Amino acid sequence: MERSTAKLEELEFLTAQDRFWQEPQEEQTKTLKEIAALKEDLTRFDTVLGLMDDARSAVELLEIEDDPTMATEAQELLTQSEEIIRAFELNHLLSGAHDKSSAILTVNSGAGGTESMDWASMLLRMYQRWGERQGAKTTMIDHQPGEEAGMKSATLMIEGEYIFGKLKAEVGVHRLVRISPFDSNKRRHTSFASVAVYPELDDSIEIDIKESDLRIDTYRSSGAGGQHVNTTDSAVRITHMPTGLVSQCQNERSQHKNKSTAMKILKAALYELEEQKRQEEVNQENATKKKIEWGSQVRSYVLHPYQMVKDHRTDYESSATAKVLDGELDDFIEATLNYLASPEEPES
Repeated sequence: MERSTAKLEELEFLTAQDRFWQEPQEEQTKTLKEIAALKEDLTRFDTVLGLMDDARSAVELLEIEDDPTMATEAQELLTQSEEIIRAFELNHLLSGAHDKSSAILTVNSGAGGTESMDWASMLLRMYQRWGERQGAKTTMIDHQPGEEAGMKSATLMIEGEYIFGKLKAEVGVHRLVRISPFDSNKRRHTSFASVAVYPELDDSIEIDIKESDLRIDTYRSSGAGGQHVNTTDSAVRITHMPTGLVSQCQNERSQHKNKSTAMKILKAALYELEEQKRQEEVNQENATKKKIEWGSQVRSYVLHPYQMVKDHRTDYESSATAKVLDGELDDFIEATLNYLASPEEPES
């Protein structure tokens, strides 16, 4: 922490100089964000030290007198310390340019009709619950329901610290194996749904999009909104013709606001696509296989004939399928981030 303290003092000294405020706005913002991040890390570190000191005092008292209440308090203090340290370590695995950003998450059902649409809605709920557990704000931007059950696709905005850095580990195809509730013969079915995640970009990042490359369609919203959704074509779908990327929004009553949000999503998707291409080039140059690819099957959720969730990249697995589907994803995310951060093993 000494280096962090020294760096903070250096940056705060810099901001106290008149010349700093004559720098471009982008440079000022970058420095101020770095100061805020350092202060946050130091505050967390101080919190852990305080908890550890309190726990140590409690243990010393327990050596003098056996007190069940004090023993419980000491255990709670140690547990809190471990949770903060774990979060601290996890955040330090996230060093990407936008890892600290909020995220735009899209879930699309795969082939398989109603069964896959139901699976997509289960995944959507899982990420909504995960967001709630993170203390993040989740907003439904778009939702395309299925004909009978579930959904064709949905887009969520999940706002919070390090949300994109964590959720990028979820990109890819998710597979479900279960006895289908829609099959009268109670046969086992395999369903697929894909997850895409984009960082919420700030206004300082410019993405050049030609108007001629866009196809903009309007349609009636299928979400909440009362009679309004049946009378106006407020929902907006934007297709980027060169790449085939599609973004859509229907959560606002105003067509103008929906178009603005859809453009924001499209810009984030184009930015992330370019980042993926650059990363693939780096991976090829370094001959590494550790990358998260669009469309790769990342995880299987088996509900029959046994209970198991397994990540195919890390081999991390859990039999607590109900808890995972209720949003307890941190162990899987941490395993993936540690895997990606670990040195590449040489080929034999």
